[in-house]
Amino acid sequence: MSAAHITAERPQSQGAFLLTVLAAIFAIVALPLPISEGGSRVGGSSLLLASLLLVVPTTGWPRIVGLRLLLNAVIATAAFGLLLALLSAVEGRAGLGYWAVLTATAFLTVQVMRDLARLTEGRPTPLRRAFSLAVPVVFGLWLLILWECLVRGFGVPPVLLPPPSAIAVTFASSLPTLWADFRQTFLKAVIAGYAMGCGAGFLLALLVDRVPFLKRGLLPVGNLVSALPIVGIAPIMVMWFGFDWPSKAAVVVVMTFFPMLVNTVSGLNAAGAMERDLMRTYAATHTQSLIKLRLPAALPFIFNALKINSTLALIGAIVAEFFGTPIVGMGFRISTEVGRMNIDMVWAEITVAAIAGSLFYGLVALIERTLTFWHPSYRH
Repeated sequence: MSAAHITAERPQSQGAFLLTVLAAIFAIVALPLPISEGGSRVGGSSLLLASLLLVVPTTGWPRIVGLRLLLNAVIATAAFGLLLALLSAVEGRAGLGYWAVLTATAFLTVQVMRDLARLTEGRPTPLRRAFSLAVPVVFGLWLLILWECLVRGFGVPPVLLPPPSAIAVTFASSLPTLWADFRQTFLKAVIAGYAMGCGAGFLLALLVDRVPFLKRGLLPVGNLVSALPIVGIAPIMVMWFGFDWPSKAAVVVVMTFFPMLVNTVSGLNAAGAMERDLMRTYAATHTQSLIKLRLPAALPFIFNALKINSTLALIGAIVAEFFGTPIVGMGFRISTEVGRMNIDMVWAEITVAAIAGSLFYGLVALIERTLTFWHPSYRH
């Protein structure tokens, strides 16, 4: 083992030991404290068991990252189970003991994510890719559990912020409604507007690149139009195209057109001067130079616009539905259920939008990685 590796390993081990010590301190502190207000000892034996598990000192000491990760993961999972089991007993009146166990679990979770991140270092392999996917999964699950524990521990009214468990129940019981809203908003308005807006922006960028005066005259106008607020555009589009999905697709077109135009124009100018001179030396025509040199060089810029537009399109369609729509659609459902104080359903719609937007973005990023594998950002 090299000296550099030993030097790099020492801070990692010290950090792991420190996190485990902090978790153990909070677990020990939790032992004499009540888990609910008024000195209630509900579930005291379970609390003692979890605290003893958290105190196990060997979890921070193993030099083998995989062994340390396994031990911490088992202990943190036991603590998570305990926290969720105690929620019904401490709901709205959680005591200091409960919050101490939650803090100790947080320190262990941080250590688990640190070890998962370390296992992804080096050349990518199927196992390392699996660990790289596990990091956001663990982090997301921890955020959901933390959300659940905080909301129910403090007794936050569901009207202000419902717990994830209530949102999940509403989500599972409203699948037909959520699917109808998703189909209306995403599969119709978002997809149609995204394709038309990005396609028109790309084609106009090719024309702007060919005609110099358009670059000086059209791009400033494009920047001006792209700065227009959605709440100003959406009512106009509803008046022009009606209440159904075409008016929402029109809003998406306006929102996605100019990011694609500006990014594509910038990308077409990204090819180096030496490469352009080489194409002229070969007597390449404008079309040949465009296809073989300038468009490949512009691909990172084009995909950057596609990724930005993948989220802008969904936001634009949902906001546009606030200004007039049939009795279906994600934006319609959100505005209606807020008026009825049915916040669980609002968060269920937000969950659908978040999942759809993330998958859409991930699909575009996957296509980008496949087509631009030669780019320096993907080299290892």
